[in-house]
Amino acid sequence: MLDRRQPDLTVLMDRVHKPHNLSAILRNCDAVGVLEAHAVPPEGPLEIPAVSSAGTSRWVTVHRHRSAAAAVAKLRSEGFAVIAAHPVAHARDYRDLDLTRPVAFLVGSELRGLSDEGLRLADEFAVIPMVGMVRSLNVSVATSLLLFEALRQRQAAGMYDRPRLEPARYEKLLFEWCHPRLARRLREDGLPYPPVREDGSVDPALLPR
Repeated sequence: MLDRRQPDLTVLMDRVHKPHNLSAILRNCDAVGVLEAHAVPPEGPLEIPAVSSAGTSRWVTVHRHRSAAAAVAKLRSEGFAVIAAHPVAHARDYRDLDLTRPVAFLVGSELRGLSDEGLRLADEFAVIPMVGMVRSLNVSVATSLLLFEALRQRQAAGMYDRPRLEPARYEKLLFEWCHPRLARRLREDGLPYPPVREDGSVDPALLPR
């Protein structure tokens, strides 16, 4: 899974308030290899139920931001283009966008959509063509379509064929995913992680007694 993680593909959830939608979006993220997601919480806590998210919070780190402006500034500083999923007149068919570049999909709540701040800050707008009477899809379904189109384009470009994480970050995540309790203990003690062997184990001689 780490070999296929995409550090330059992410989702920014702008006040998505329903826990089941948050969970479903994170499951979508994990399914296409998103490494980290971002969220501007609604009023109150950002709750991600462990059961409905199938434990994806262990594999997809969620970064919380105080505002859409703060989140977009952070993403832009890391080279991301922010693509808002919103049916404005000049929005482009999501399949026509280049999703092999660093991309952050900006999605909003089903009730209110994207905030005015989010709409103002977006670099581009994407639309999912629909021919029925309903104007929009469930936010987690729409996010799934966007992410799987990114998956399709990136697979065609060979971006899943080799590890794309920096070696130090790769080794850190490998240890934390294989040995989460031990990793927590080592962090609390201020100790470095030992290397993970090919079979996933760790040399006991390198562990604290």
